[in-house]
Amino acid sequence: MNREVRNRVVAAWLAGFVLLFHSNSVAEDQAWPPLTFSGDDRVLVFAPHPDDEVIACGGIIQQALAAKLPVEVVFYTMGDNNQWSFTLYRKHPVVRPSAVQAMGEVRHGEALAADAILGLEPSQLRFLGYPDFGTLHIWQQHWGSAPPFRSMLTHVVQVPYTNAFRPGAPYKGESVLQDVKDIITGFRPTRIFVSHPGDMNPDHRSLYLFTRVALWDLERELKPLLHPFLVHHAHWPAPRGYQPELRLVPPPDFARACPWQVYSLTSNQVATKEAALKHHASQFAYAANYLQSFVRGDEFFGDFPSVHLRRGAGDEPATLDVRQSEDQMPEQLTEEERAAYLGIEKRSTRLEGSNLVMSLEFSRPIARTVGVDVHLFGYRADTAFAEMPKIRVHVGAATHDIFDQNRHLPGHSVQGFRDGRSITLNIPLDLLGNPERILTDARTRLGFVPLDWVAWRTLELDPAPPAAPADE
Repeated sequence: MNREVRNRVVAAWLAGFVLLFHSNSVAEDQAWPPLTFSGDDRVLVFAPHPDDEVIACGGIIQQALAAKLPVEVVFYTMGDNNQWSFTLYRKHPVVRPSAVQAMGEVRHGEALAADAILGLEPSQLRFLGYPDFGTLHIWQQHWGSAPPFRSMLTHVVQVPYTNAFRPGAPYKGESVLQDVKDIITGFRPTRIFVSHPGDMNPDHRSLYLFTRVALWDLERELKPLLHPFLVHHAHWPAPRGYQPELRLVPPPDFARACPWQVYSLTSNQVATKEAALKHHASQFAYAANYLQSFVRGDEFFGDFPSVHLRRGAGDEPATLDVRQSEDQMPEQLTEEERAAYLGIEKRSTRLEGSNLVMSLEFSRPIARTVGVDVHLFGYRADTAFAEMPKIRVHVGAATHDIFDQNRHLPGHSVQGFRDGRSITLNIPLDLLGNPERILTDARTRLGFVPLDWVAWRTLELDPAPPAAPADE
């Protein structure tokens, strides 16, 4: 993908969609339970990029430190893929791989300075160094025998930073997962704050997914509470800018989708949060109005509930998401893209014998130029996640293709049915590795341009009945 197309794709992602549900109501008057700590809590914050720890958890970190709780912040990436902010910061284009990597070091230093304002010592910060704007690609396509991901701007295939948690770690799914597990087992948190699976930024989504799988792998050893936070969502926060007297509340669609908890900051904590955020100078110079929108009196945390699929429960599907069919297309689409826009109005699923049945309902019939992708990643406790299938079903105007990462599978592996504005996929569970859990999302796109998307959700499956004994 050339740079112009990629930049337009990024713009559509970050400025465009409204996902999941739609509501015209405002959540200002909603009351959520407070998030409080106990005396034996250990607080781990996973931040996708340097600045996310302050944006989402600046108050939480201050409160935990004031209560003398152990706190550690882990940065997933160095944030080394933001050309526009780097150009403004350096006052000239930053394009050479070595210069981009140097900006990763700048953002490392900004994190040290910002988090010192919050009260953290350098020893409480860790940097994994995975590729900014590349980690969702790793999650989807770079496991097992697949080659490492190659970073778009630094042009490397492994962690290049000597001050990282594991320098030289390959850009592979199993490397990321092992690092996340090592961090968790080393620190043994009771609470983990991490990015939300419904966040529009791909690094935010992938960090949640790797953390979720790590916790499943470790659930016999420890079970910390998980507190996802939201940063990127279309037209939110609203209004923009520095308005510390206002509450920060979830977007209206998310207000109903997740059970939230809220932490209310004191006025001193709000002021300290703003001061810390300004120390992320390369980002603050580029997007001060946006970043200051998070300097308000609340921070909130919540997750989508898992969906439990029961065997023999009849034909009633479990609904994962529903939204009203109002026009929610991204503002920056061209006229051609707007004409082809395909919104996902409802996603539902059920178990039917040895198959998972996934149904998608759309805002209009599928145009020939529009594709639909459904990801289905199975999990089993007795099988390494790297060895489990990573299935993507791509549905076009007349046919569908099935992939395990980038490996093309026979088309008959999945049955697909169309009925006007809907698609139903009949997916054998053995194609997914006979999973106990499934992580799944769905999206529509016009070529490389994303149109609509529904977030990653977790399906919990009843265990399969034992096989009947063979006749003697």
